[in-house]
Amino acid sequence: MDSTITTGAEENAWGGGNRPLGASYGKLMMWFFLVSDALTFSGFLAAYGFSRFKFIETWPIADEVFTHVPFFHGNYPMYYVAFMTFILIMSSVTMVLAVDAGHRMKKNSVIWYMFLTIIGGAIFVGSQAWEWATFINGDYGAVETKGGRILQFVKTDTGERAALNDFAKTIPGDRVAHESKNGIWFYDEGYRPSYTVNEVIEGFKANSNIVVRTETIDAEGEKMVLSRQESLSKLQSAVQVVEGANLIHNEYGNRLFADFFFFITGFHGFHVFSGVLINLIIFFNVALGTYEKRGHYEMVEKVGLYWHFVDLVWVFVFTFFYLV
Repeated sequence: MDSTITTGAEENAWGGGNRPLGASYGKLMMWFFLVSDALTFSGFLAAYGFSRFKFIETWPIADEVFTHVPFFHGNYPMYYVAFMTFILIMSSVTMVLAVDAGHRMKKNSVIWYMFLTIIGGAIFVGSQAWEWATFINGDYGAVETKGGRILQFVKTDTGERAALNDFAKTIPGDRVAHESKNGIWFYDEGYRPSYTVNEVIEGFKANSNIVVRTETIDAEGEKMVLSRQESLSKLQSAVQVVEGANLIHNEYGNRLFADFFFFITGFHGFHVFSGVLINLIIFFNVALGTYEKRGHYEMVEKVGLYWHFVDLVWVFVFTFFYLV
């Protein structure tokens, strides 16, 4: 008899019925999606970590890559990325407040906090787009060798990076661009760097204050700087000028760095952009009183789960990509 009672109790406790753990169908499906998405991001970050440690000697230093701040000229390593991270975390805080206001059926508070969350997400997406544009354009330039290695330039007196336009010499007739005024049919040449390898080498010879810095990181964690003679010898193997970064060339160093940057931050940025659109839809539904009529704001809580996930993923991306 006791055995029968115990079995019945166990069936009641573990049966679950139509609502396991007391969660609604929609909320449970959101959790399933977030778990699968977390595994996807984990795979991307694991691949990034493997590639980075495999090419640790030539991997770009984040503090030397992400140094820009909008409307300000100078070297501000990681400042703007930290600002973006702060904005996204604060938007997660406002989302928590929106969910809490929904539990207490305070419509106006939900509207206000949802609005702040949307603004924070929009600022983050805009900032990421600006960071992409800056990363793609570059501002120093470098040359690439036959083996695919990147050679950057520094000033011997200050140790600062030297841009190609600081010393490269323009050679008349070294390159002629097709122009419509020449009286021939105009063909778009596509992308061409500002200088040729020959112009960079000639400018380097004429400026004794410039030396080459390689991709290789020394024991002190700094990029290796060559002497003038070593620099000139290394430049003889240069085959093209690289400005900025794309999926094929990367002036900052190893091309895998740019590939992972575009893929991982782009994938996360797509999540944030999607979250902003979803939040906008929920925001208007809240304003129209849709959830007030239903008697609950569960939809705000479900989109809040997604937003917190996006915020948490960025913490890992920020740590792996920018800090470590």
